[in-house]
Amino acid sequence: MNSTTSIARSPRRSLRAAVLAATAAATLLTATACQNGDDDRAAAPPTPTATASATGGTPEPTAPTTDSGTGTTTPSPAPTATQTGTGDSGETGGGNGTEHPDCRATDLNTAVELQDPAGETPRHFLLTVTNNTRKPCVLNEAPILRLKAGNDAPIVQTLGEPDTEPVVVEGGGKAYAGLYVFGNDEGGEAEYDQSDRFTATLVAGEGTELAGTLVFDLPNGLDTVSVDDAARVNGWAGTEGLAMRPITQL
Repeated sequence: MNSTTSIARSPRRSLRAAVLAATAAATLLTATACQNGDDDRAAAPPTPTATASATGGTPEPTAPTTDSGTGTTTPSPAPTATQTGTGDSGETGGGNGTEHPDCRATDLNTAVELQDPAGETPRHFLLTVTNNTRKPCVLNEAPILRLKAGNDAPIVQTLGEPDTEPVVVEGGGKAYAGLYVFGNDEGGEAEYDQSDRFTATLVAGEGTELAGTLVFDLPNGLDTVSVDDAARVNGWAGTEGLAMRPITQL
């Protein structure tokens, strides 16, 4: 009887042993696989970064960018029109010593104002020119003035040496010259030359005549004025006072 019991239990023990052996084998395989995975990760070399140089040295610095973030690159500002690389003094071809061109007769309006009181012989006049452009221009020395029309009329002498400093007339601005036309005090029935207008030619920076003629019509109430060789003209000035003060002494 004891022998029968022993025979019946033997297969169960064998099956259990087989199950335990299989479980142990599976556990051993899992542990081995995990260990191999860890070893692989430890042995793998680090991946080089995008900023490293080709020689494995210090990463190259990133170049600055002007990208505005909109997908376009902002260009560097262009040189302005006033920038020059020649060191030019700004002097014009006329040699007037400024950065502005000489005034042109066609760009100036003219006017004449009598400076003598009513009833006295007309002798002293204020000549005015107005720059009818928006840009400054330059008047040099004194105008080449004639008391009559035509190039054959005698030129009025300047009063002393004309000012060599150019007068800059701003756009819409004015400049002035004083004029004395008659010095004879004899009166009576003597006949004198008469003039119904004054004409003037402008002078360039180097002293040559400029093209074009300015015409100064007499102010209202005067058809003609007596003129003689005592006439004198003062150079261009920036104010009425500077233009007329020397003339009023005649």
